Amino acid sequence: MKTETPEERAQRRAENARLRVRQLLWVFFWLLLFEGALRKWLVPRWSDPMLVIRDPVVALIYFYAIRGRVFPRNGWIFALAVLGFLSLATTFLQLWQYVPPLKVFLVAAFGFRSNFFQLPLIFIMARVLRPADVKQFGWWTLVVLIPMTLLMVAQFRAGPEAVVNRTAGGGTEMMMSALGKVRTSGTFSFVIGVVAFYALATAYLVWATLRQGVYKIRLLIPAGIALLIGVSVSGSRSVVGACTLVLASLFVVIVLRPDMVNRFGQALIVVFFLGLVISRTPIFREGVNVLSTRFSEAADGMGQSIARGLIARPLDVFEEGFAVISRAPAVGYGLGVGTNAGAKFLIGRSAFLLTEGEWSRILLESGPVLGLAYIAWRCALVARVGWFCLRSVRVGNLLPLLLFSAGFLPMLSGQLGQPTILGFAVFVMGLVLAARNEEASVPRLAPARPPSRFAPAPRTIRGRSAYAERLHGESERDGHQNGSADR
Repeated sequence: MKTETPEERAQRRAENARLRVRQLLWVFFWLLLFEGALRKWLVPRWSDPMLVIRDPVVALIYFYAIRGRVFPRNGWIFALAVLGFLSLATTFLQLWQYVPPLKVFLVAAFGFRSNFFQLPLIFIMARVLRPADVKQFGWWTLVVLIPMTLLMVAQFRAGPEAVVNRTAGGGTEMMMSALGKVRTSGTFSFVIGVVAFYALATAYLVWATLRQGVYKIRLLIPAGIALLIGVSVSGSRSVVGACTLVLASLFVVIVLRPDMVNRFGQALIVVFFLGLVISRTPIFREGVNVLSTRFSEAADGMGQSIARGLIARPLDVFEEGFAVISRAPAVGYGLGVGTNAGAKFLIGRSAFLLTEGEWSRILLESGPVLGLAYIAWRCALVARVGWFCLRSVRVGNLLPLLLFSAGFLPMLSGQLGQPTILGFAVFVMGLVLAARNEEASVPRLAPARPPSRFAPAPRTIRGRSAYAERLHGESERDGHQNGSADR
């Protein structure tokens, strides 16, 4: 029996650790999809502790990532660590004299968890997930999309007080859409989970439609039907906007790869006929009616057109952020104070103590210096990953760009203090980078050298006989073959 060398033993342990990381990422994925069901229906009494149910999983991922030598050690993580610990220090200095120590610790810990703790997961996913793993995450996303839509149809048809429309903690304060219909939330605590999940499903569905053979047609057709019906009964403008943004990324593909226009044409024909059939179903027509009413009411309330309202809504986050810079203390009010959970620690109930917008929350919590530095970190990451996605499109890999279009807005300006948004922002951006690993697995062929018009003169070896010259020289130069002897 062969004895393992220390190097082989270390390599085996590292590989086992990386396998554990991949397994824990699946746990993270399933908790992300169904933690809302636990908080609403199964164990509503434990709704608040389950806000951080994924954090122990993330801690275990970091433990095994260090053992597997895949924990990132780059400038991104170093800058994030510096910003995180400085923000923690200023939080304790700011709150210590006003708030009991235990509350300071809880508020600061939740703020650190929201802004910093889970972000290294993005780089770990890029290092451990293989192309087959990324594909499998997409397969399960499309599979779950079908029952998720059925649940949303049930929520759409039921009243606000129905069991299927309970909120986290077992409450009945569902957000309304229009015409007496709720904004359906599926298995998530809030409709924002539906926004992120349907955008992710759209990215995978478009990719599988354009790249034949990825998933079976018997999955793609039901998933496509579920996607269209789910969007129609969501009652949310954000769901429509998120899915439309994924589709809009195809214009970038057309600009960078005009040779793919034919694929788009074939896919559009299939989508057209599928949409024609679905548009005749009663549930789809009722959902579209509610959605159109919701769009009209929102546009009238803001005094803007529907299209302008959709564009202006995400831009308001940036505008509001810059408006509060002059009002933010030098070191901020404290990390976590602006989150709902932080407010519950401080005043006993969920509320936005500072502001609802993400950038303004960051600036008010951490101050102009640290707040702007953290915002710059997130913007730089989005820009860098976006550039990588454009390079992937140029070599024919469309999935990174499609996933990026589904996840860049949550990473850029999403409310990371809300656990579902944080989970999807981190997970989808990790999938974006992991989807580029397929390019490394494809061997790069050396460019063919064009034949030269001026071939070099054959080299004659002095002293070689005429027979030897014919035997060795001419056959090599002319590519002469000796029939079956060469085979």
